[in-house]
Amino acid sequence: MLNYRIKKQRLVLIVLGSVSALFIAIASTASSIYFSGKNNTNIQADAAIILGAAVWGEKPSPVFQERINHAINLYKNGYVRTLIFTGGVGSGDQLAEAVVGKCYAVNQGVKAADILIETSSRTTYQNLQNASEVAANYPLKKFLIVSDPLHLKRAVLMARNLGLDAQPSPTPTTRYRTLNSQLPFLMRETYFYFVYLLFKI
Repeated sequence: MLNYRIKKQRLVLIVLGSVSALFIAIASTASSIYFSGKNNTNIQADAAIILGAAVWGEKPSPVFQERINHAINLYKNGYVRTLIFTGGVGSGDQLAEAVVGKCYAVNQGVKAADILIETSSRTTYQNLQNASEVAANYPLKKFLIVSDPLHLKRAVLMARNLGLDAQPSPTPTTRYRTLNSQLPFLMRETYFYFVYLLFKI
């Protein structure tokens, strides 16, 4: 009876320890995602890779528009000389995200010759993989990854694992500003960060 109680106590301690370790790992990762998104890297690079987001007809969604606006500012202020738009055709859409992004940027004064696109990706990993393949055809070696702050820890890790010399460039005007909008995004990014670490997709 005594041995049974000891074994039971040990089992409880092991379970509690495992749960505590898992909680600490999740909390630590979420905290890292949150604070790493606040690091705005104002450095020179050859190109900015703009991660795709939803489009509304022929216009970028508010989230995508903020990413594009940030990339345009990087271009006009001389931080990059090339913009690489990513993103394929979403469900129910007529135009690829990258095409909408390019049209918007050109209308804002970016030279069409300074824009590259890929139009087949549907995920963040595909965005970066396809952008890497496009960039390989040009003398582009150093990149800024443009997206919302909470998206960038995972995205930059993916980019570097793909062999890109990449730095984060978070949108200063992200649409995810309030706690109600940030918390679901943070939870989602934390989940997908662990998924990427496990499966590299």
